[in-house]
Amino acid sequence: MKQYAADHVRSIALMGHSGAGKTSLAEAMLFDAGALTRMGRVEDGNTVSDYDPEEKRRSISINLTVLPVEWQGVKLNLLDAPGYVDFVGEVHSAAAAADVALIVVDAVAGVEVGTEIAWQIAEDNHLPRVVYLNKMARENANPDQVIAELRSVFGANFVPVQLPIGAEANFKGVVDLLSRKASMGPEGKVEAVPAALADDLEIGLMALSEAAAGDNDELIMKFLDGEELTQDEIKSGLLAAIRQGSVVPVCFGDATHNIGVRSLMDVLSQIAPSFLSSRGVEAANAAGETLTLAPKAAGPVVLFAFKTVADPYVGKLTYFRVVSGELAIEEGRLFNPRSGVEERLGQLFVMRGKDQINVDRLALGDIGAVAKLGDTITGDTLTRRNSLLTVTPPHYPNPLFEVAVTPKTQQDSAKMGPALTRQGEQDPTLRWRFEPGTGQTILSGMGDTHVDVSVHALQEKFGVGIDTHLPKVPYRETVTKNAAEQYRHKKQTGGAGQFGEVHLEVKPLERGAGFEYSTDRVFGGSISNSFFPSIEKGIRSVLEQGVIAGYPVVDVRAEVYDGKMHPVDSKDIAFQIAGREAFKAAFEKAGPVLLEPIVQVKVVVPDAYVGDIMGDLNTRRGVVQGIGQERGKSVVEAQAPLAEMQRYAADLRSLTQGRGIYSIEPSHYAVVPGNIAIAVIEAAKKEREEEK
Repeated sequence: MKQYAADHVRSIALMGHSGAGKTSLAEAMLFDAGALTRMGRVEDGNTVSDYDPEEKRRSISINLTVLPVEWQGVKLNLLDAPGYVDFVGEVHSAAAAADVALIVVDAVAGVEVGTEIAWQIAEDNHLPRVVYLNKMARENANPDQVIAELRSVFGANFVPVQLPIGAEANFKGVVDLLSRKASMGPEGKVEAVPAALADDLEIGLMALSEAAAGDNDELIMKFLDGEELTQDEIKSGLLAAIRQGSVVPVCFGDATHNIGVRSLMDVLSQIAPSFLSSRGVEAANAAGETLTLAPKAAGPVVLFAFKTVADPYVGKLTYFRVVSGELAIEEGRLFNPRSGVEERLGQLFVMRGKDQINVDRLALGDIGAVAKLGDTITGDTLTRRNSLLTVTPPHYPNPLFEVAVTPKTQQDSAKMGPALTRQGEQDPTLRWRFEPGTGQTILSGMGDTHVDVSVHALQEKFGVGIDTHLPKVPYRETVTKNAAEQYRHKKQTGGAGQFGEVHLEVKPLERGAGFEYSTDRVFGGSISNSFFPSIEKGIRSVLEQGVIAGYPVVDVRAEVYDGKMHPVDSKDIAFQIAGREAFKAAFEKAGPVLLEPIVQVKVVVPDAYVGDIMGDLNTRRGVVQGIGQERGKSVVEAQAPLAEMQRYAADLRSLTQGRGIYSIEPSHYAVVPGNIAIAVIEAAKKEREEEK
């Protein structure tokens, strides 16, 4: 692959709803550019983009794939991002490495939930957008209706830069308004504009010229005076308007039939902004001060790692974007400010799916990869030691779906933790933790499919077999009133005896206060100061094990106020036991209750589903806190018990036909209602008996 200057590189994120045709479009672009001798099909599992075995098995894109295409002297780095909502983290990574978002929309289905998610991510990342209406050859394709829907939903200035020729089964090609030529069939044969489209051509050119004039005073005056803008003036005006976000070009085609794809690449090559013309990226210096790192080829070398992959053949691959300076193979080493480790750069690659293309140099804004970096993970920055600039990584959403995981074998047990950590380093939306309240290892992802894919990857890539289970709810135990109790531990069976007596009182504390221990009320030397830590140790053993249902005890104060000891038989173990049993007895008298985790839920749905959402939340013991509006959608905010929300992702999709999205965050702990608490306690007792 030849080397390209910064102004001839465009990084294009293919975004949109699952099934809109992003991967098929990338395949057609590769074929038309001569990188392939024949087009693959998603259904056949032979596309360049979907090369992972899981992608072939499921016939959906799972991973972000980089696919460079050379076209008309311009390098188009296609970033094929999954459309399935469970893999939205990959879309965030694509947006962080892109100059432009190419949002692929089904010309039959129109705006779908994945379209809305893609648009929002592009907007949050200040990405210029281009819309591609795909599947124009399908029955019921209605481009006019879809464009109207786009304008209604997003409120942007969508301006066609092409005209479709024919409709549905008679869709034959497109008219490029920039060149005023027709591109016909899979070969993109250039022809004169059909006479039947002469009027549409004039109307389209008028709208395009008006959009190109934008805020350019000179072009506005020329347009208002009725003068025709030149092709170069329209291109330069559109480029500025697209970069500012005031215009969203619309193109038409059918990727499966390879119609309109060549014309689309022409458009992207001519009017899509490059990184060189962008505002740069947000970064922080060594002092932690936020700044904008301008896109300068002569600036310090700064690489942003937007993706890492554990490759079974070459080890870890790190995908990066050059956000400052230019990278040459002679660079040798770069410093990672997060880890404080200097990484050795070996051979530089340009990735095309799973294929590696060796290169010696990468220009500003270009995308490459390097193998076997030891301490660099997704979201890291690599730079020279003297610059210490850190690029601000994307804000990845919090996981929504959790499972408890257990190793299948003892051998798997030793490898499970490191393998989960490596997966989390690759995918920031995949996290794992040990939940001390339940003793379970919890794996969290964006949905059941995301977690299922991760479990398969653990087996295939790391050789770790795990089973998944519904996680236990991390309940807590506490008290509601003061209560005092005492306990004497006496053991005399020959030889040295054991003696310790403890009088203590338990008191409730505010939520989140944890545990407090006091011996201030002890006086007169009834218990030696040396035994106070022993009593506390005994109490703390109960805090971990629980009293009424085996869950950790929180928000309790234990006050030792009296006791007795023996000059010979009193020992550490005796006061541990006495403290433990006195605390348990007092706890059971102090109105013990179960606490359950409450989560803050935000549900975004079309207005028509608000009633269903509120009704469903009520059945989950949720408390609706308010209803608002956000970008033309209703937003329902509520608090609900975690126990009722563990499988909400699947239920929400069913309730809203996939058009609802939500986020969930921990909020606080609250008392479990009595009838539910009884059931939880009984279940806990039964489980403990079965374990015995």
